Amino acid sequence: MGDMSEFSLPVRAFIKTYRWRRIDPVPWAPLKKPLSESRVGLVSTAGLTLSGQKPCSKEVKGGDPCYREIPWDTEISQLVENHRSDSWDHTGVEQDMNVAFPLDRMRELLEQGRVGSLAERYLSFMGSVTSPGRMVRDIIPLACDNLLRQEVEAALLVPV
Repeated sequence: MGDMSEFSLPVRAFIKTYRWRRIDPVPWAPLKKPLSESRVGLVSTAGLTLSGQKPCSKEVKGGDPCYREIPWDTEISQLVENHRSDSWDHTGVEQDMNVAFPLDRMRELLEQGRVGSLAERYLSFMGSVTSPGRMVRDIIPLACDNLLRQEVEAALLVPV
C-alpha cells in the first residue's frame, strides 16, 4: 500500500489543506429485488471518452463537473483516458481500461446471470473535482435522471 511520501510536495500540501466534504447521513437505497433481476449501470470518475468525444476540460478551475455517456457495447480499446490529475499512477488504467471502467466485467456478470440486464449507456465523469458545489447542484441530478430514464436499479461506482 502506498503512503503520502509517494506524492509530490504540492500534492501533499493540497491533500493536507483540502476541506473534505462530509455527507451525513450517507445516502443509501436498498435493492428492491435481487441483483440477478436488476438493471445495472456503471459510473466512473476516470474521465474516459470515446475517440471523437470531446473530453471534459482540464482547464476549469476546481475541475470540470461534466460527464460523458459510453454505450454498453463499446469495445474497451475504443476508450481514451483523459483524467486531469497527475497525483496518481495512470499505468494500470493505460494497461487495462477495465481497471477504471470495467465494461468487460459487466458483460461477464450479465453472461453469468449475476445481473439481470445492463444499462444502455454508462457514465464517465472527470475525477479530481475539488470544487464540487456546481456538480452536486447541477450535474448529479442530470446524471441521476439519465440513469432513471434507463430504468437503472443499481450502479457500480468506480472512483478513480
